[in-house]
Amino acid sequence: MEVRDKVIWITGASSGIGKSLAQLAGQKGARLILSGRNTARLKEVQNTLPNPEWAHILPLDLSVTESLQDCVEQALGCFNRIDILVNNAGISQRSLIADTDIAVYERLIQVNYLGTVALSKALLPHFIREKRGHFVVVTSLMGKFGSPWRSGYCGAKHALHGFFDVLRMEHQKDGIAVTLVCPGFVNTDVARNALVGDGAAQSRQDQATATGMDPERFARKMLKAIERRKMEVYIGGKEVSGVYIKRFFPGLLHKLVLRSKVV
Repeated sequence: MEVRDKVIWITGASSGIGKSLAQLAGQKGARLILSGRNTARLKEVQNTLPNPEWAHILPLDLSVTESLQDCVEQALGCFNRIDILVNNAGISQRSLIADTDIAVYERLIQVNYLGTVALSKALLPHFIREKRGHFVVVTSLMGKFGSPWRSGYCGAKHALHGFFDVLRMEHQKDGIAVTLVCPGFVNTDVARNALVGDGAAQSRQDQATATGMDPERFARKMLKAIERRKMEVYIGGKEVSGVYIKRFFPGLLHKLVLRSKVV
């Protein structure tokens, strides 16, 4: 399946992975709906596209779940259909469990898990009616194994895998596909925007993220997985091996992660 002429709705499209994916899909002839909280930055992304008129801006805040049904109706009004929803928006964390307020965990679950679930559920009836549709969910390698300083982030990403694995099973009969995309370290602002223990933003880059994969390269690999309708894909550097080490040698992975520099 090629994305040319497909209608792709991307959340978290104002920067990082979402921005790079939008630019690449736009180059390939996709129609785009760009969502996020920062309208000005979304417009900047729109203006970098080869055909800006093929992209609509739709502001969206995943933490306000009661607004998401209206957002879906607005999105469907842009091109009268949606072929692919890319659930990319989210927020990370950099704090130890003992130092983290429960409100931080609540926000991580609200944005990364419940907001994503609510948006997908609101769009699901459209996919069922059309007997086709594709949910793409950007989770993380942290949805497959854990790492210090990211306890709440890991928990929310693990939850996404559980939910969307079941959605795939229940709605395969309706022609609906689910692709879980698990990034490793990607050089974006995810670390700068990550929440620390009191809920403030970390406001600085960390070494592991700064030396991560270029987001444009990541987007190329991600789009290939979308076009092939992969069920699950791991994209990153040597950290990807953690998925397989966890499966066969969990004790070894525990030791390796403890020795690694993750912040």
